[in-house]
Amino acid sequence: MDSSFFLVVVAAAIGFFILFRKFRFQESNSSSLSLPSPATSVSRNWKHDVFPSFHGADVRRTFLSHIKESFRRKGIDTFIDNNIERSKSIGPELKKAIKGSKIAIVLLSRKYASSSWCLDELAEIMKCREMVGQIVMTIFYEVDPTDIKKQTGEFGKAFTKTCRGKTKEHVERWRKALEDVATIAGYHSHKWCDEADMIEKISTDVSNILNSSIPSRDFDDFVGMAAHMEMMEKYLRLDLDEVRMVGIWGPPGIGKTTIAACMFDRFSSRFPFAAIITDIRECYPRLCLNERNAQLKLQEQMLSQIFNQKDIKISHLGVAQERLKDKKVLLVFDEVGHLGQLDALANETRWFGPGSRIIITTEDLGVLKAHGINHVYKVGYPSNDEAFQIFCMNAFGQKQPHEGFDEIAREVMALAGELPLGLKVLGSALRGKSKPEWERTLPRLRTSLDGKIGSIIQFSFDALCEEDKYLFLYIACLFNYESTTKVKELLGKFLDVRQGLHVLAQKSLISFDGERIHMHTLLEQFGRETSRKQFVHHGYRKHQLLVGERDICEVLDDDTTDNRRFIGINLDLYKNEEELNISEKALERIHDFQFVKINDVFTHQPERVQLVLEDLIYHSPKIRSLKWHRYQNICLPSTFNPEFLVELDMSFSKLRKLWEGTKQLRNLN
Repeated sequence: MDSSFFLVVVAAAIGFFILFRKFRFQESNSSSLSLPSPATSVSRNWKHDVFPSFHGADVRRTFLSHIKESFRRKGIDTFIDNNIERSKSIGPELKKAIKGSKIAIVLLSRKYASSSWCLDELAEIMKCREMVGQIVMTIFYEVDPTDIKKQTGEFGKAFTKTCRGKTKEHVERWRKALEDVATIAGYHSHKWCDEADMIEKISTDVSNILNSSIPSRDFDDFVGMAAHMEMMEKYLRLDLDEVRMVGIWGPPGIGKTTIAACMFDRFSSRFPFAAIITDIRECYPRLCLNERNAQLKLQEQMLSQIFNQKDIKISHLGVAQERLKDKKVLLVFDEVGHLGQLDALANETRWFGPGSRIIITTEDLGVLKAHGINHVYKVGYPSNDEAFQIFCMNAFGQKQPHEGFDEIAREVMALAGELPLGLKVLGSALRGKSKPEWERTLPRLRTSLDGKIGSIIQFSFDALCEEDKYLFLYIACLFNYESTTKVKELLGKFLDVRQGLHVLAQKSLISFDGERIHMHTLLEQFGRETSRKQFVHHGYRKHQLLVGERDICEVLDDDTTDNRRFIGINLDLYKNEEELNISEKALERIHDFQFVKINDVFTHQPERVQLVLEDLIYHSPKIRSLKWHRYQNICLPSTFNPEFLVELDMSFSKLRKLWEGTKQLRNLN
């Protein structure tokens, strides 16, 4: 190498482009990049992030110094050879440095070939690329790749001069290295108008590669996961070039999603395009009156995630298969509930390119069979030893109980049954408690736990403080799958949302997918049923959360509701085949809603229903969140007060304008 350091870009053989599931090398001012497979490089222990090879006279005081500073700001460790004494050829110390760097960046400039030192470095780098899977990135700085490959032009003259007096074997080694490195797609300085932009792009790409090449440890502590992975690999057969769909089938709470996520985490780096599609039931419920729109929405979500492009819109159902038919993809469809969802997302294997793998998790084996999926992994209950380890992992943070807890932990675990979700929730509820606290809790557990998940969730819910109970119910009824930021904005007036989310996550009652809150279906069902049975108290006022037609028709028709305050409603008419029947008398008792979530329909429900629903916002002057999909009128009612709105979502509606005149919007972002 020839001094300080450098940076840069791009990469080597079709295959490592895949190294990062969400990071895609798509460059506006440069050629597209593809990198070598990281399979070998990921598993090694590296001493440095980057080894730069460059000719100092060309770039040291200009391009190199700037890229070095950009690397420093991003925390990228670059090998510096200042203390290595240069001689006629590179020695063992430099070879060790090359081999010990995760990425070798070759900065090819006009006089690069005038240095035998640089050429020896390059030959060693290309050897490491072939032998140990080192990532090699290239940058063509004021030089044409063709001149490098063929040793022509000014670059070729410098090479010829350097070759004088060298053996034929030595020259051929250099020539082969130059030919190979010239074929690695890289950054070309002449394609960039602004060198600063080029340097920023390069350093960002290097940082993303380094981040993506770090092996995940997210699933190391999942009990029994190794056996699940072994079985799933047999079903997936990643060595085959065919397109294969594989089902993961089992009851709710058994761990299907965790297994699928682990498979995705382990193998997504082998695929150029990969995505996990969740929230499928929200986009496309079982009872769906406008099936085509639901299918379009699902396909838009899938394409947006696959291509890492926000809010992709498509006009017809032929777009997805046309975009994906030549793409090798890894897709996970989580919690598929009916055949229509699969038909929308993956109707046929020919929708996808060779080598693609589609993983579907479901509780319904019939859905998989009806779709012609024959590779199905049935997730069984854990063994008694595994169940105990799952419980201990959540109760004690390790696979065995703390000293003195073995006997009581085994008794509590036996009361919890076999379902992993129940073991996780119950263990989390007891975590951090002293042995006397466990002993005081045990009599209640003996009488309240019956081995079913409902009794475990009830126990964990009862152990929450009042404020955290409120937050749990809000999420179950209104805010599952919403972002933490949005929930803090909407509920921050009432609750300490940040601390509450932390507590619920610690208790395994929610989890996070990036910024999004996720509550398991069984927990969500429990929360909604609990809300139906009781009131949520804030001070001395009573608040009722209404979810679905059952709540509206039954609860509101109850004459005892006169003194209740109804704070939130979540009504999905898409899932309701019958005509909604709400009495006007019931509506007279509705007032002060702050959270309104309605998924309307353009057909089926009569106009009277629309007027009935609009009464909700007539009598609610302090609405903070209004999400009314498929709203049928062209304008919101004149009496609507948006002053307290934090969120307004009227997607797929017939609105032409929000309202008549001018209204205050003090809180809307």
